[in-house]
Amino acid sequence: MSLHQDAELKKAVLELPQKEKDKLLVRLISKDKMLMKQLHFQLLENEYDLEERIDKLRKQLAQLFDLGTSQIGNTPHHSNFIGLSKLVKQASGLVNEHEKVTKDKTSEAEFRFYILQRVIGDYERLFDSSYQSAAHKLHKYITGRIKHAVGKYDKLHEDFQFDYREDFQNTLHAFGNTTLKSYISEQRIELDLS
Repeated sequence: MSLHQDAELKKAVLELPQKEKDKLLVRLISKDKMLMKQLHFQLLENEYDLEERIDKLRKQLAQLFDLGTSQIGNTPHHSNFIGLSKLVKQASGLVNEHEKVTKDKTSEAEFRFYILQRVIGDYERLFDSSYQSAAHKLHKYITGRIKHAVGKYDKLHEDFQFDYREDFQNTLHAFGNTTLKSYISEQRIELDLS
C-alpha cells in the first residue's frame, strides 16, 4: 500500500516534527540506490559533471563492445546470437541508468544510436537469414531497440535531429538491408528520416 492510499498515515507523517521527518527521509533515501544517484546528480552536480558522466559512459560502452568483439563471433552460431543479445542488454542497461539519473535525452539518444551502430557494424552476419530460434529472438529484440531509438530520435529537438540524422539514417538503412527488414516493416518503423 502506498502512502497516498493511507490518508491517515500520510497526515501523521506530515505532522511529525521536522527533525524526525529529516531522519526518516534520510533513512528512506538510503534504502533506494537509484534515488540516491538521482538526488546526488540533481543536488550536487552541474553541467560539467554531466559532461564527465557522458564521457565516462561513452568510454564504458566502447570498452564493452570492444571486449564483446573479442568474445562474440560474427558468425551465425547459437552462442553468438545469445552473446550479442546479452551484450546489447548490458549496454542498454547502462544507458537506462544514465537516463534515469540525468534525464538527459540527447545523450541517451546518442548512446542508443551508438549501440545500434556497433551492433550492425560489428555483427552484420548475425542478421543474415537463419532458422535458429536464438536468431529470431535476437532479431526481434534488436527491432525493439531500433523502434525505441527511433522514438527517442523523434523526440529530440530539430537541431539535435539534424546533428544525428546522417549517422542514424545510415545505421537504419544498414539494418534495413538485412533480414531485419521484415521485422522492421512489421513494427512499422519508418526508415526514411529526411
